[in-house]
Amino acid sequence: MERLRILIADDHEVVRQGIVGMLTSRRDWEVCGQASDGREAIKMIEKLKPDLVILDITMPGLNGIDTARQVRKMMPDIKILIYSMHYAERLVQEVFQAGADGYVLKTDAGKHLVQAIETIMSGQRFVSSKVSEVIFEGFLRGSSGTGGAGEPAQGAEERLSARERETVQLLAEGKSNKEVAAILGISPKTAETHRATIMRKLGLSTFSDLVRYAVRNGIIEP
Repeated sequence: MERLRILIADDHEVVRQGIVGMLTSRRDWEVCGQASDGREAIKMIEKLKPDLVILDITMPGLNGIDTARQVRKMMPDIKILIYSMHYAERLVQEVFQAGADGYVLKTDAGKHLVQAIETIMSGQRFVSSKVSEVIFEGFLRGSSGTGGAGEPAQGAEERLSARERETVQLLAEGKSNKEVAAILGISPKTAETHRATIMRKLGLSTFSDLVRYAVRNGIIEP
């Protein structure tokens, strides 16, 4: 029987090592790679071609949701498991729209991570019980994507492009337009244009508003 090859992406080494310890207890599972951010994860996935990738949502440079989107385009058959401390309804929707196969809360990882992987590899989806409650409550409300008090419904804002989402994260992390341009391989003028477009689409007026948006949507840590 072939070994299940797993790649883990999390910017906290202690967390990664804890997950490795849980997974390597299975003889038929192998952690083939560890990445500290989304961009590194994508490069390693292209090279190592794992069967399953486990992504933390909040990573510097490129968050787990946008990493999942790129991975899904690059390797349609790969299994993707997202884990996070956050479970707002809108965030959960974003995770599965990005192509994830499962969503595990970090607080449940010790009990449910192995079960989640087994479920996903059998061709089913997996969500932590608390995440299931959030999804069900949204269904009962007939919600179109509200993420809790004070958060706009999905669709109330114009949808950001993949490049604009990357720009939001980099700006919210404190990068200048010039630094954003260098990281994304675009001109500073284009970076400025992205920033202006983002502010218009999201209906934001200040940089603080942008940071709050990024925190509220799990793009960066508070």
